[in-house]
Amino acid sequence: MVWQKDEFIISDEKSELDAEYIHEYLSTKSYWAEDIPFETVKRSIDGSSCFGMYYYGKQIGFARVVTDHATFGYLADVFIDENYRGKGLSKWLMEVIMAHPHLQGFRRWMLGTRDAHRLYEQFGFEPLENPKRVMHIYNADVYKKQTGGSE
Repeated sequence: MVWQKDEFIISDEKSELDAEYIHEYLSTKSYWAEDIPFETVKRSIDGSSCFGMYYYGKQIGFARVVTDHATFGYLADVFIDENYRGKGLSKWLMEVIMAHPHLQGFRRWMLGTRDAHRLYEQFGFEPLENPKRVMHIYNADVYKKQTGGSE
């Protein structure tokens, strides 16, 4: 599917994604995926519902949803290139994702963010009511180990 707003396009077609651009952004400009290997990015794209944002054919944003397509969605790797921020594009990207016909009827959506709470609150996201019920394994150095970087 494709959505258009002025000169900007959002597409859920994986074949249009620029995996090298996504990798470059995630590995060097994000706080959550620093040093992520290219092959890991490719596998994450393969295993997710993905959304690319484009300006005259050039990719300028990305988001993906890790999902079973029935009950649960985890929103991940959401970004808009710094040169295109302040235009309401992240809000539009979220509107498209949350209205996507293949992502409806979930009992639970989740995400993690350090600094975009106000954006996600507009779409109903809120802090966990009972955080002690949620558990996780966090391996902060996993990408450094995969790429042979120092710890």
